[in-house]
Amino acid sequence: MAKDQKKQPRPKAETPKGFRDYFGADVTERKQMLDRIAEIYHRHGFEPLETSAVETVEALGKFLPDVDRPNAGVFAWQEAEVPGGGAGDWLALRYDLTAPLARVAAQFRNDLPSPYRRYAMGPVWRNEKPGPGRFRQFYQCDADTVGSASVAADAEICAMLAAALEHAGIARGDYLIRINNRKVLNGILESTGVAEGKPADDVLRTIDKFDKVGEEGVRQLLTTGRKDESGAFIEGVGLSPEQAGPVLAFLTSKGADNAATLQNLRAAVGASTVGAEGVDELARIAGMLTAMGVGEDRAVIDPSIVRGLGYYTGPVFEAELTFEILDDKGRKRQFGSVAGGGRYDGLVERFTGQKVPATGVSIGVDRLLAALRAKGLMGGAEPGPVVVTVMDRERMADYQAMAAELRAAGIRAEVYLGNPKNFGNQLKYADKRNAPVAVIQGGDEAARGVVQVKDLILGAKIAAQASHEEWKAQPAQTEVARADLVSEVRRILG
Repeated sequence: MAKDQKKQPRPKAETPKGFRDYFGADVTERKQMLDRIAEIYHRHGFEPLETSAVETVEALGKFLPDVDRPNAGVFAWQEAEVPGGGAGDWLALRYDLTAPLARVAAQFRNDLPSPYRRYAMGPVWRNEKPGPGRFRQFYQCDADTVGSASVAADAEICAMLAAALEHAGIARGDYLIRINNRKVLNGILESTGVAEGKPADDVLRTIDKFDKVGEEGVRQLLTTGRKDESGAFIEGVGLSPEQAGPVLAFLTSKGADNAATLQNLRAAVGASTVGAEGVDELARIAGMLTAMGVGEDRAVIDPSIVRGLGYYTGPVFEAELTFEILDDKGRKRQFGSVAGGGRYDGLVERFTGQKVPATGVSIGVDRLLAALRAKGLMGGAEPGPVVVTVMDRERMADYQAMAAELRAAGIRAEVYLGNPKNFGNQLKYADKRNAPVAVIQGGDEAARGVVQVKDLILGAKIAAQASHEEWKAQPAQTEVARADLVSEVRRILG
């Protein structure tokens, strides 16, 4: 090698910033949870759909390329020049599962049934600045109905969401689905005289702070402004007290039950036609949920829910977990939202030029999984495979036959494939794999037609708790006939 030729540096073995690796329990527990949710979706007549991880930037819709590479929100690249000249298409990793659905609904509209009910689960990618708990790749779990303008579709989504949360492991009483309607919000804005655009968006963002700052805080933010906890002054939206009145009436319209809330909302929207239409839709949804057996302990009309400015067009809903957990500093707090969605009637229209009604919900996979772990419903050490140890390299076929018999009986098993010279290392490997059982057969045992079956879980308990005499009197290793290997392992596994 020439002296001036530099040695190539080794690549760094590190996960890219904003991404993470998922190991055994993370993958299996997520799959178990998603399988339970999929079972509910399937029971409701929804069909699975897997779309390409890559879409054209044009189809995604929000991040059209300008002069430079579009990178505000998506991971995008431009294809090579097309034959005959001209720039290639801009492609991007999907940033959610809804934009691909809109493309599918438009592309295959003559082949799909209408309404089209589908669910989708998979990773999405967002080119955003990562932070604590904020990653550039994460999982989504969506269910949508495309092609139905009836609020029966919205009610069905809410009922299905309740069933999915419970089937995943969230007990009744530990969650609440809160439902509102953007038409009611639009009616409130209409009654205030606030025009669409930035003023209306500012009002809606202020409404969304109701849970944090309360009625008086919202009043100040809607009008002249207020000081926050740090003493900094936050400028108000600039509404007059008369304009702020309907907004506050709307926010405080939550009654003792749905009937009272709906009555208060009718008063809050006043003469607004669109507002009255929104209240009527909420009343029909509440009635259908009752008919489906979803009571107000599971789903409730709540005016404080504001979602998706400029995106949702009708009913909106959010699933909130109501139980408390401890944060990093040991303080109690509610777990919060794990799912949200609503009606979006304008998304497919981008492709077809025709209004196509749609409604759906998205479950935050990582958040729901974290909630199940916080409740102790997942996250325990999962037992690994039975490990068949190797005492004699020349008898590898015999050991493989043992593992095959265990697998045929539905028992997870593997043969140790490392260097068998040090038997202690094989048992250390079994411990690292969290193996419940180790199977041992040397030449002497083979000649006598027996095997040694070591209960590693019992052995660990005895080693940790028992005296030496108790340990000798209660061995965790037994000898059985080779023909009884499967039945003995079954007995240990229970």
